[in-house]
Amino acid sequence: MPELKLALGTAVDVTVFRKLKQIAYRTSYSHRGAYYTLDETARFGENGLWSFQSVWFSRWGTLLNTAEAYVDNSAAGCFVEELDNLLHTGTKEPLLKLVRQERVTRQLVGGLYLYCSIKVAPRERQLRARRALQADPQLAGSAAASPEVTAEMKAAIVLFCSILDEKKRRLYAGLESLKLGYGGDQRIAAFIGMDPHTVARGRRELIEQDFELDRISKPGGGRKRVGKKLPKSSPESKSC
Repeated sequence: MPELKLALGTAVDVTVFRKLKQIAYRTSYSHRGAYYTLDETARFGENGLWSFQSVWFSRWGTLLNTAEAYVDNSAAGCFVEELDNLLHTGTKEPLLKLVRQERVTRQLVGGLYLYCSIKVAPRERQLRARRALQADPQLAGSAAASPEVTAEMKAAIVLFCSILDEKKRRLYAGLESLKLGYGGDQRIAAFIGMDPHTVARGRRELIEQDFELDRISKPGGGRKRVGKKLPKSSPESKSC
């Protein structure tokens, strides 16, 4: 604001805001909204954020709206520390305000408040995914344990498994168990929420290649096979 006042030759905040209304601009969500940028300057990434010299801007505008969007879109909800790291600023007070305004909800998970969507179905998915993550956070060797994979991505694996049919879910669990080695059946079963015997069956099927891939078309579907046409004068055609 001091820089804008100097550029506009005024000492009055109202004058600056009157000028800003004439252009498309955005206020930072960090630094208590003390910085401004033109909309055309901001280049938001896939996470909806953009920064310049440690000043952060969001496609959702304010810190309150940004925190709400992140909680809603989270696969496993957000702890305060996690959201602090994602947004590069303190989020405890905004989260408490969102709870008071009934825009998000929170629930104790592992002794900490987990902030979740206010909508029932997404919240239940977030809580299931978070509890699955906490059941075995040391899944070393599997896709869910790779150091490059975040808690959000681990939660996404759990949700991904929930939409697979029975056979594909079993085979996927068997694959992850193979990556873990000894004891993998039990650990993957606890992580995904399956019976260890089902995981073991999927693992054996993969090793023995004892399964059939689903057909893209049903038997008998698709274009009919066209036989080779024979000349009318051929012996074969006369015998038909």
